[in-house]
Formats: sequence, structure tokens, C-alpha cells
Amino acid sequence: MHAHLRAARAANSSRAASAAQDRSFTARYTLADGTGSDRSIVVTSAADGTWRVDVPGGALGGTADVSLAATADGLYQCGLPSAGRPEPASCVRLGDPTDAVPHRLDPRVQHPFTDWLEVLTDRRAPLAVSPARPPQGASGSCYSVDTTSASLNAPLDVGIYCYAPDGTPTAVRTTGGTLVLAGPAGPGPATVQLAGPVTDGEPLGVAAPEPTAESSPESPPEPAPSGTATP
Repeated sequence: MHAHLRAARAANSSRAASAAQDRSFTARYTLADGTGSDRSIVVTSAADGTWRVDVPGGALGGTADVSLAATADGLYQCGLPSAGRPEPASCVRLGDPTDAVPHRLDPRVQHPFTDWLEVLTDRRAPLAVSPARPPQGASGSCYSVDTTSASLNAPLDVGIYCYAPDGTPTAVRTTGGTLVLAGPAGPGPATVQLAGPVTDGEPLGVAAPEPTAESSPESPPEPAPSGTATP
């Protein structure tokens, strides 16, 4: 009996994730990740399967805004005008459309709307699924997803995943924070557009840049030993 229940729950969550894969929408989410202030994440899922996720504070230690996008031409990171990057938006190609974002460039916010949906629809994935209550402020059908694999490279972050009847993701709660749909989702475009032109520049890392020697304050002079005269 328990095995049948587990199979039914897994099938329900798989159908919800499959509907999300097929759903074309534009939506704004509130991300609460324990940094002290919530961030507004904009997700665009286009009719042709391309996608774009705009992440304020997604690079340079939270001081730069970025946009991640997969188009027919490739996977891109676009730097957006922000405190840590005041210049106009520009994009850098990271690889092919289905490539993974390199770890040092990965804000992780985009995964619940992209590759983790593929994991949730894969009946062979090592996952344990059970019903769950929606996080505060969220609605929809929610599933608690855990991994049954001892591998260090889990296929997704364990947590709670919620979906509206039409397949729109309504909330995701993992150790990285809680994403909650901030309002009704709108229709998605036929295809996504990059935030700016593609350049040969360097992508922006997630971590704050190391301070340079020029920007480091000079050390004050050592005080003279007690009882000795200074020249």
C-alpha cells in the first residue's frame, strides 16, 4: 500500500513538473534567502523552450545584477546595470543551450525553472516525493522532494516544490532560500531576448572580487618603541 502511495505521489509531482516544462509564461518571484532583504526575480519561459531568469544581486558578492538565458544560439550570462556594474547591459556566451552554468558563475536561482524540471519528470531519478504544505504566502499543489542517493552530486536541491494547476511554479523552498510567486503570471513570448549585445568580455562571478593591492588601505606606520626618541 505504501509503495502504491509513493508511486502515486511521484506520478503527481512528475505531471506537475511536466506541465511546468510545457508552460510558457512570464512571472515575478520574491526570493527570501536570509541576506536581510528580499529580491525580485523575473522568470521568462518562452513558447519555443528558450528561457531567461533575471537575478538582482546574482554576482560579485551581491553587488551586481545578472540575467541568465538559454536561446537557440547558446547559454548566456548578461551583466545588467547595477551598483557593482554601472555600464550598459552586455552578454557573454557560456556554452551550448543545454550546458550547465559553471559553478563559480551559478546563482542557482534559475534551476527550479530549467534543468531541475527535467529531474522531477524523470521517473528513474533517485527521488522520494510526499505531499507538503505550501510555504507561507504561497499556493498550489506542493511536494516535498528528497533524494534517495548517497551521491554528493544530488540531481537537485531537496526541498518543497509547488505548482499551480496550469503548471506555473508557485513556490520553491530549499536550503538556498524560498521563492514565492509574487503575482499572476503573464503569457510568455515566442522566444526570449537577451538583455544586451553579446561581447567577448568575461562573465561575472558569484563571489565578491578579491581586493586589489591598489585598493587596500595602507598600513599605518609602526609606533616607536617606548622610551626611544623618534628621528
